[in-house]
Amino acid sequence: MCNAYFCETNVSIQVNSLTKIYGIQKAVNNISFEIETSEIVGFMGPNGAGKSTTMKMLTCYIPPTSGEAKVCGLDVSDQSIQVRKHVGYLPEHNPLYLDMYVREYLAFAAGLGGVKNVNERVDEVIALTHLGKEKHKKIGQLSRGYRQRVGLAQAIIHDPDVLILDEPTSGLDPNQVMEIRDLIKNLGSNKTIMLSTHIMQEVEAICSRVIIIDKGVIVADDKLENLRNRSEGKWLVRVQFASVVSGDELKKIQGLLELTALGDNTWRLAGDNMQFRQAVSQFALSSNLEVTELVSEKDSMESIFRQLTGHVDNL
Repeated sequence: MCNAYFCETNVSIQVNSLTKIYGIQKAVNNISFEIETSEIVGFMGPNGAGKSTTMKMLTCYIPPTSGEAKVCGLDVSDQSIQVRKHVGYLPEHNPLYLDMYVREYLAFAAGLGGVKNVNERVDEVIALTHLGKEKHKKIGQLSRGYRQRVGLAQAIIHDPDVLILDEPTSGLDPNQVMEIRDLIKNLGSNKTIMLSTHIMQEVEAICSRVIIIDKGVIVADDKLENLRNRSEGKWLVRVQFASVVSGDELKKIQGLLELTALGDNTWRLAGDNMQFRQAVSQFALSSNLEVTELVSEKDSMESIFRQLTGHVDNL
C-alpha cells in the first residue's frame, strides 16, 4: 500500500487507452498498462517512441488528449494536485535553479512538498545521494553528474510513494552509476519506480519487468525472464565477414529465422536448430566468403529490444 497518503489498491499506476496527440502526430497511441506497488519497471523505447510524453502525463506536466491515467487511484486529469503529492519526478532534462546552493535548493523543494522537519529530511537525502561534499556549493558549479544527483534528491525529498525517473543515470561516471542503481533498488523496497533508460545493463541490474514502447504503441510488457524466453528454440550466431554481404544473400542460409545488421559487416543471425552455426559456416564456404568472426551467443536485452522495435528483418 502507498505510504504517505491513502491508496485504495496495490496498483500504484493504472493507464487505460492513454493517448497524446500533437497536431497530426500521435506521440502516444492508446496505451494501457498497470504497475503494482513496490515494482521497479523499466520503460524502454527508441528516441521519439513516446517515453517522456507518457511520463509527463503521469506526473501531470501535460494533459492527455484522451484515455485515463491514475496514480494511487487518483486521476491525473481531475486530481493533479493530489497526484503530485504521491509522485517524485526526475525529468529527462533536469531543471535546476543554478544560482541556488544545493542545500538551499533542497530545503526549498522540501517546503514546496510540505515536508515537516525540513533540515532533518534534507540531511537524509543528501546522505542518500552522496551530495555531502557538494552541499555548500551553488548548483551551477557542479558537474553534470552531481546535478543529476541533486535532481534525484529533489525527486525523493517529500518521500513520495511513486518515483518516475527519466534517464536517472545520465551523465554519471561508472562509480556514480553503481551508487545510483543501488539507491534505486533500495528505494524500490517500499516505493513503486518507473524508469526510462537506453542502457540495457541498467534494466537487467534494476528492473524485474520491462515495458517497451515504439512509435507510441506498447510492443512488449513482461518480466525480463519471460522476454528472454521468447527466443527459446532459436540458436543465435554472431558473424563478421571480411567484405560486405547483403541481407538477401544471407537469407539463403538453411534454417535462418531472423537477421540483424550490427554494422562493420557484422550480423546477428537466429536459426531454428542446434547445427545452425555449422550451417552459417557452410554457407560462407560455399559462397567463397571470408569469415573473421563466428560465435554462438545467448539472446540479450539489446537483441530483444531491436527485434521488438523493428530493427530486425523477420523472414
